[in-house]
Amino acid sequence: MSAPKTDISLYTSGTPNGQKISITLEELGIKYETTHVDISKSTQKEDWYLKINPNGRIPAIIDRTPSPEGKSHEKRVFEGQAIMLYLCQKYDEDSKISFPFDTEKYWEVMEWMTWMQSGIGPMQGQANHFFRYAPQKVEYAIQRYQTETKRLYKVLEDRLAEQKGINKTAAGTKASTAGGDEGSGNGDGPWVVGDRYTIADIACFSWVNWAEWAGVDVAGFPEVKKWVDRINAREAVKRGLDVPEPFKMKEMMKTKEGEEEYTQHHSSWVMKGQKKDQETHK
Repeated sequence: MSAPKTDISLYTSGTPNGQKISITLEELGIKYETTHVDISKSTQKEDWYLKINPNGRIPAIIDRTPSPEGKSHEKRVFEGQAIMLYLCQKYDEDSKISFPFDTEKYWEVMEWMTWMQSGIGPMQGQANHFFRYAPQKVEYAIQRYQTETKRLYKVLEDRLAEQKGINKTAAGTKASTAGGDEGSGNGDGPWVVGDRYTIADIACFSWVNWAEWAGVDVAGFPEVKKWVDRINAREAVKRGLDVPEPFKMKEMMKTKEGEEEYTQHHSSWVMKGQKKDQETHK
């Protein structure tokens, strides 16, 4: 089935949370326009954007795609998980990167996306902050959040190994064969849920792909490392990572000078933003 005609505006920045939405859109092959919300300048706190996302965070979308009957339509969606679920429910009729609503696999995808949203995202985000941004290096905080990030990576490692090996669901029932052919799956697995690469993989990948920024080495998680490499090789992922601007972190991390430059730049605006928030919310 050809991609549906869409009119979607994406408001985003080049972070894990932003990249998972642009990757989802690219994988679905649907038309969208991008507005760069420059978080280094606190654009996400400006009044115009707060009308789109009252939480003042990226990403968000506005979907103006007319209804099947041709009626005008405008739907705002914010928060990454909500956006991904919305896009698949509306525009993934062939279940390219999702499973049909209310099937067993649909709820497994929901479980793993929620696990990421409540686990890897916030824990690795705190590891980023204390390891890269905080003006004082608090060793307890760094170890606390890096350790929790590694614990969560081990959960993902075990899940991928389970999918590859015994191929059973958490309930002990037989699951679809990981890495089925192009007709039933979408490339060699294992994947987080069932026989296909889904938004559960995209959601988790968006953060794990930034592991080195949190001071975590994925080499200690062989199944995770292979999974990250498989996803990075996808053309839609390559395109999505470069929205709204080229993804430079990995290239900058190849040299000590590049790492220091990248850290100094991002630490500066993160701490300015935090100071502003402290002044606003006394």
